[in-house]
Amino acid sequence: MSKRHHPALPEAHQRPNVHFDLSPQALGRWNPQLAADGDKANNVINILDQIGVDWWTGEGTTAKRISAALRAIGEDQDVIVNLNSPGGDYFEGQAIYTLLSLHPGRVTVRVLGLAASAASVVAMAGDEIQIARAGWLMVHNAWIGVYGNRNDLRETADWLEPFDRAAADLYAERTGLDKDDILAMLDRETWIGGADAVDQGWADSLIAPEKIKEADEGAAQAAIRKADVLLAKAGMPRSERRRLFQEIKTSTPTAAGAGAPKAAGTGTPTAAPTVATGQAAALSASLPGLFKTR
Repeated sequence: MSKRHHPALPEAHQRPNVHFDLSPQALGRWNPQLAADGDKANNVINILDQIGVDWWTGEGTTAKRISAALRAIGEDQDVIVNLNSPGGDYFEGQAIYTLLSLHPGRVTVRVLGLAASAASVVAMAGDEIQIARAGWLMVHNAWIGVYGNRNDLRETADWLEPFDRAAADLYAERTGLDKDDILAMLDRETWIGGADAVDQGWADSLIAPEKIKEADEGAAQAAIRKADVLLAKAGMPRSERRRLFQEIKTSTPTAAGAGAPKAAGTGTPTAAPTVATGQAAALSASLPGLFKTR
């Protein structure tokens, strides 16, 4: 797909009472351990986490990070984007899509595992889109948390509609499917598997299985992500989950003092393993109380 056919998305302005959230279904089906195997080129960008600032690491994938990566690669260079994300902030996804669409070089997007919600918008920026046979695209209407009175809620629904319709335009342009059919897919939240994505025009080809590897995420981090899924399914908004995890992270005592394990050969305390274990323990202790209140 030539870049000159990439439709522009409408300029977005955030509302103070709205925050974009992750679909619990997308979180539950996301395997964050997937990565491309053997990529050592300087023109590779990895988007292997949520779109927008991450509640735990404080990073995530932002437009600022992608812009810096594209500058480092060079505007005359082709780019490979490895994508495995449950989605996240629509505005960040839109900004990343725009950056990739405007990049003069050829952009190849490889969906290694999941490109859901805002990440599916990012995927559409590829001149070529490849997807794993076991990979998934997920499209739905913008998923948000909002607070306010009945008038605020009605206004927010009207405010959201142009973004959903713009995403439908983008998907329809890419796939050749009818826009009304795309809008119906967004309404019901639709999952498209690898082979179907190629057959229906969402992607151009399948990725060879040997090009994808699964790395060990670490027990503590895996436990935290599982807890995030559980809390999302229990109905806790992303903003509250982020605040909870940040409180656990900042309130967990570090092990850099007396009794901390020493780094080999240095005699210097190292806090990382104990902090990770402490965070997981604090989170484990918090969960029962949280669910008792629901």
